[in-house]
Amino acid sequence: MSYCRWSSDNWRCDLYCYESGNGFTTHVAGRRRVGHIPDDRWSDFIQKKITVEEYVKLHKEQMEAVKACSWENITLPHAGETFDEPDLESFKERLLYLRRLGYCFPDYVLSTIDEEIAEEAPRRKTP
Repeated sequence: MSYCRWSSDNWRCDLYCYESGNGFTTHVAGRRRVGHIPDDRWSDFIQKKITVEEYVKLHKEQMEAVKACSWENITLPHAGETFDEPDLESFKERLLYLRRLGYCFPDYVLSTIDEEIAEEAPRRKTP
């Protein structure tokens, strides 16, 4: 399961994070897309606010905009690096550190980690 991908936050995510055999892996982008990308309309389609034909057309326009974007190098520390964290707590700390440096990723990633930490808490208690 990935926590976020380059395509998250409408293609504005600087991190690709997932659970791996090494714990929790974070790949940090070395460059970012620059340019306007129309919002994804998947939720509108699921909620039946737009038809399948409208969604297909809008999605195609979005993908064309993604391809048309130019790129800029990220000059922050750790650009292009990969980190492996052994547990959720250190994974969260790494993400907060990267956010303070200026890297972008969705807020829901931190919420998801908090939920997983809370789920693990009862299992960590000793009888």
